[in-house]
Amino acid sequence: MSITDDRAGRQAADDVEHLRDRVARTLQRARTRTELLTDSVDDADLVAQHSSIMSPLVWDLAHIGNQEELWLVRDVGGRESVRADIDEMYDAFKTPRKNRPALPLLDPTQARAYVRSVRDEALDVLSNTRFAGNRLVEGGFAFGMVAQHEQQHDETMLATHQLRVGAPVLHAPPTPRPATSLRPGAETVVAAGTFEMGTSVDPWALDNERPAHTVDVPAFAIDTFPVTNGQYLDFIADGGYDRRELWSERGWQHRVEAGLTAPQFWYSDGDGWGHDVFGQRGPVDPDRPVVHVSWFEADACARWLGKRLPTEAEWEKAARWDPTSGSSRTYPWGDEHPEAGVHDRRANLGQTHLEPAAIGAYPDGASATGVQQMIGDVWEWTSSDFHSYPGFRFFPYAEYSEVFHGGDYKVLRGGSFGTDPVAVRGTFRNWDHPIRRQIFAGFRCARDVVAG
Repeated sequence: MSITDDRAGRQAADDVEHLRDRVARTLQRARTRTELLTDSVDDADLVAQHSSIMSPLVWDLAHIGNQEELWLVRDVGGRESVRADIDEMYDAFKTPRKNRPALPLLDPTQARAYVRSVRDEALDVLSNTRFAGNRLVEGGFAFGMVAQHEQQHDETMLATHQLRVGAPVLHAPPTPRPATSLRPGAETVVAAGTFEMGTSVDPWALDNERPAHTVDVPAFAIDTFPVTNGQYLDFIADGGYDRRELWSERGWQHRVEAGLTAPQFWYSDGDGWGHDVFGQRGPVDPDRPVVHVSWFEADACARWLGKRLPTEAEWEKAARWDPTSGSSRTYPWGDEHPEAGVHDRRANLGQTHLEPAAIGAYPDGASATGVQQMIGDVWEWTSSDFHSYPGFRFFPYAEYSEVFHGGDYKVLRGGSFGTDPVAVRGTFRNWDHPIRRQIFAGFRCARDVVAG
């Protein structure tokens, strides 16, 4: 073997060990968060269903373990099942959420023991994986997919915590305040032209983010910041919930049937508006992005502001396109992955805080086009329906996203304060029904720009 070949071999071995270490740390970060969300409440809370549209926390816990067993222990590792008898009970497509409390679920002690056993097996599989030989393991994809899956359920469990009734059990430091006062409603104009949307190279990108493709986007203006509570308070004060002309036909019908008068978890205390944040009651901060609004509410408020919701392509171009280089970034600020579990000056992610930060709090996270807080704080509703990209192929299973394409879903982008960095990037696509409000969703506005 030549010296060059020897060096190349050592570098390849180092790369494998570096990836293995990254996978292990990412899996552990997810598990630490899962344990925080489930250990912070008693067994009665774990088995309770706090909303008919949410699972009992104990179901989410065992489901996390079951998916890890299916993909890492059985598929990647080729090992015997840990608990094949529970596969159907923890299959999200075979057990609707409203029916899950009636199932013979693993109790909290059994669920914790199960996920520990699965993790021990998965880490042993990891120690023997070379990340080559098939698409499932190349670049550590299956491990990254499982880590993202756990973190996605952690955010769902965080939403369940917001819905539960009782004394606060989650605590986090306050979000940073901006250094200067910034004007809500400020805009950034993005020039017309093509950009590369999606990705074909990110090893942990999920199937609906693929493949990369060129999109031609007309010039548009987009809000520099998400819409704030203060702007939304003005919408309410101006009769926004009573003005039929501001709402789509479906939106107005839902507003009336659901009796919507304000974002979820808001209440009027006589002197103004307050809100409940994980069991803590307090006044609505006008400088923070509004959260817990449905797509219908976002659409109506955008119309009241004289604007509209951005398309998914507009949102991604504003977040990723660098007009100087003509290329698309991984994140608004560049290609450097945000830190998790510690304060990062670029984005409010990872449940480091328990609320959105005031606008202007993360100037270092601005995109090349000058738009701020596009990653973290609140998921942002777009005007786009959830469809596949040209050339889409599901991988590794259709039930992750393909079965939802073309349904009654709107695309959300950017992640929230409750989204882990592994589960969001400039190409990441989330989706939900336009009536949903329990998710940590807000919005920013856009408008057409007429060439002149």
